[in-house]
Amino acid sequence: MPITAIYGPDDFANRPQGHLASSPRSAPAPTACALPTPSLEWTAEVERTTAPLYERVKHVIPPIEWPLMAPTIKAINELKRARGAVILAHNYQAPEIFHCVADIGGDSLQLAVEATKVEANVIVQCGVHFMAETSKLLNPDKTVLIPDSRAGCSLAASITGADVRLLREKFPGVPVVAYVNTSAEVKAEVDICCTSSNAVQVVESLNAPSVIFLPDRYLATYVASKTDVKIIAWKGACEVHERFKGEELRAFREADPSVQIIAHPECPPDVLAEADFTGSTAHMINWVREKRPRRLVMITECSMADNVRAELPDVEMLRPCNLCPHMKRITLANILDSLLTLREEVTIDPALALRARRSVERMINLKN
Repeated sequence: MPITAIYGPDDFANRPQGHLASSPRSAPAPTACALPTPSLEWTAEVERTTAPLYERVKHVIPPIEWPLMAPTIKAINELKRARGAVILAHNYQAPEIFHCVADIGGDSLQLAVEATKVEANVIVQCGVHFMAETSKLLNPDKTVLIPDSRAGCSLAASITGADVRLLREKFPGVPVVAYVNTSAEVKAEVDICCTSSNAVQVVESLNAPSVIFLPDRYLATYVASKTDVKIIAWKGACEVHERFKGEELRAFREADPSVQIIAHPECPPDVLAEADFTGSTAHMINWVREKRPRRLVMITECSMADNVRAELPDVEMLRPCNLCPHMKRITLANILDSLLTLREEVTIDPALALRARRSVERMINLKN
């Protein structure tokens, strides 16, 4: 079913001015907790202890680069134990983070679910700010760190809690679903959250004839094509996925008709029309593991292709990918600094967190 309506900031005459969401700032580290910086020299011991980790990434990280990374990787893994910390990493993190220092990796749903099971006192979120907020919502008594609080998201920045309230005024009684790529402020105003992997299931779980779905217009279009529920959408978009074009994918097929193309549902409809498979990052990875295509075009953030190739080196990855500038703010250097200084800590107003937590937990408690 086509989207029945789509709204954005300019469609509300009484929208508060100057209230666009921006990358939230996290609390500074308590300096008394700082630990001394370890040696970051490339030594025979570093080479020996990190050799098993390099085996995981040798197909995507050249040998000449490993001595620059390995000392920091070793230091991070040692500091994790000293701090009683766990590192969560999204699929879009670089291979040296995803495969070499992360304890848990996955898509937004996987990380949200695993965050509820974490026993460590400290969580270091290698992803963007809304992911760190989600971990904090689900672990209010734990210390949640993000190595760079400027790691925002174009989707999260496209909508505010005030916008959700205006939508509710315009469509009274219509339930609201928020993609997890939103701030805690927005999550506090909605009925339930979703990820790209469970969006259709979440929408249909509400048993309503119409649903407000925000903020990604392209994911909303994809969901509308998979359900009879009438979708009222928001005009947000992911700056990584919206740049892909269907014509570039057709060019790949013309060059090699045997090539396989898989795409994330945050992409525009003309891109999804060219894809052999559409799904969340976790579903895309599982598809590659099962199908083992000879040549593959993966239409999503670049680092995920590297992470898959590190695991499945026999799959040749063609590279029409786009980098997420926000994900790339997370580096080995600032992960190390985050563990040394316990910065930057994510904090959420308790009253707001209580409301936002309900929408996230309602999603998690669905049978996934």
